[in-house]
Amino acid sequence: MRRRPLFGLLCAAAATPGAAQTPRAMPLRRVGALLALSQEDAEARARIAAFRAELEKRGWREGRNLHVEYRWAAADPHLASRHVSELVQQQPDVIFAAPTSMAAAVHRETRSIPVVFAQVADPVTEGLVASLSQPGGNITGFSHFEFGIGAKWLEVLKDIAPNVERVAVLYDPANRASMGYLPSMETAARALALDIMASPVRDDTEIARVTDALARDGNGGLVLIPGPLIGVRHRQIIALSTRQRLPNLFSFRYYPQDGGLASYGVDLVDLYRHAAGYVDRILRGARPADLPVQGPTRYELVINAKAAMALGLSLSPTLMARADEIIE
Repeated sequence: MRRRPLFGLLCAAAATPGAAQTPRAMPLRRVGALLALSQEDAEARARIAAFRAELEKRGWREGRNLHVEYRWAAADPHLASRHVSELVQQQPDVIFAAPTSMAAAVHRETRSIPVVFAQVADPVTEGLVASLSQPGGNITGFSHFEFGIGAKWLEVLKDIAPNVERVAVLYDPANRASMGYLPSMETAARALALDIMASPVRDDTEIARVTDALARDGNGGLVLIPGPLIGVRHRQIIALSTRQRLPNLFSFRYYPQDGGLASYGVDLVDLYRHAAGYVDRILRGARPADLPVQGPTRYELVINAKAAMALGLSLSPTLMARADEIIE
């Protein structure tokens, strides 16, 4: 396996002199953490492990001077709503929320409790902050995409699978942010001579219906818009696309790690680590309004060579040289 160094975030503002030192004697501080995936999800556990490790590195030790109340929504909007209400009622010192759907839900419930988000697409358009440089309220954090990246997803899929002519763009209609990617994808599709089908899916049955139709028509491919539903069901989607020989592009590297064809996106584990830095700063007295929203300066292309072979795709030396990681 080959992997280049991962992208760097604009993290100069996140560094705090002496942050690794244990805070002076103070009352136990409380953090609420609202996550969209399931606690059993290995990727979700890896992200939170990085978040916790960074807090400990900065002197915050759970059970000693910090209590973190973790809530897992498991892609269930009703469960997420209940978790938000419970966390807000507890009045923690900071709430950490990820991804966009969780951050938006918290933002609707409180404009006083400091909130740090991660994995949010276009927080200005979402109405979470006034601007990236001056958030202006009780919420700030780390974004992972601008909606224009949708065009790049189509370009990458076409580079990997040149014979693809039709692309189904799977997204969860309950996740409002998902639809923000579609305009740039529609524009890119015309330039790439691709027919794209915006395909809202809510469950396994609807996912199977879309992939069955795509496979039946031939020369089809899939682009998966990130969101809790896609994250929870990614293994089913990978299994379907492999069986039906549909090239597929996801947004995060753990998808090709689990057998998907490829991904183009950011390192979420690193993103959560940096978000912990903002939680630390707020616990030490910083205001979210003064902490600029930060975003990635680099994206990574990950390709699963075994999946490509199973789909009958030949990876050119140029394409393999472009990849940040080739999973053998």
